[in-house]
Amino acid sequence: MEFNAVYVIVAREFKKFIRERSRLVSTIARPLLWLFLVGAGMSRLVTPEGGVSYIQFIFPGILGMTILFSAMFSSISIIWDKEFGFMKEILVAPVSRLSIVVGKALSGTIVSTIQAAIVLALFPFLGLKLGILNIAATIIICIGISFSISAFGIVLATFYESYESFSVIMNFIIMPMFFLSGAMYPVKLLPSVLKFIARLNPLTYGVDALKHAISPLSQGPMSPDFNIITDLSVIFATSIVFVLVGGKAFERKG
Repeated sequence: MEFNAVYVIVAREFKKFIRERSRLVSTIARPLLWLFLVGAGMSRLVTPEGGVSYIQFIFPGILGMTILFSAMFSSISIIWDKEFGFMKEILVAPVSRLSIVVGKALSGTIVSTIQAAIVLALFPFLGLKLGILNIAATIIICIGISFSISAFGIVLATFYESYESFSVIMNFIIMPMFFLSGAMYPVKLLPSVLKFIARLNPLTYGVDALKHAISPLSQGPMSPDFNIITDLSVIFATSIVFVLVGGKAFERKG
């Protein structure tokens, strides 16, 4: 029963994604603009270090941005489900609330990972040389980040009843999460207050893990900010916490 519930939720969200081609185009267009306009422009101002240009440095962050926007957007479907009554039907079904959260998080994970993989395919055009192991590690990390961010978005969505109110909160959360994730500049170079806030940002550790997989510099300002074990541990821990909190929030709604 629990597996069937997860499967139905994932299949439903995936079919919606397939039918909404404009959503895929808009999600892919955003990272391309940041990568080739902002990245290319800043590359002329930032001196390459250790053979890594600025556009290569921000590439893991652009992957993180793709996941962030896609995963958080997927969680908005909960608001639509509330307005059209589908969520009420799910909540009265004889399945655990955790199954609902896991199903929603997995659907967001699949969609976000697909979009991140499309952006990842651009690495040859940036002068990056990634082997099979690097690509596989990057995809696995993307899956972990996608699940964690999707679960986080679900937790937020459970507290709001209208699409308008949730979209306002999204604007106050998404951009700060992106800019304070080490995507555009190293966390180690931030002022103390911002560095502290960045360490509380789950996306920070996801972007840092992607840096380890894509362009691992052993030292210097452009090198990863944390140990890969720390990054993966935080991603795993936040995923578990957000799923549990989301399950409790759905019980409160039930």
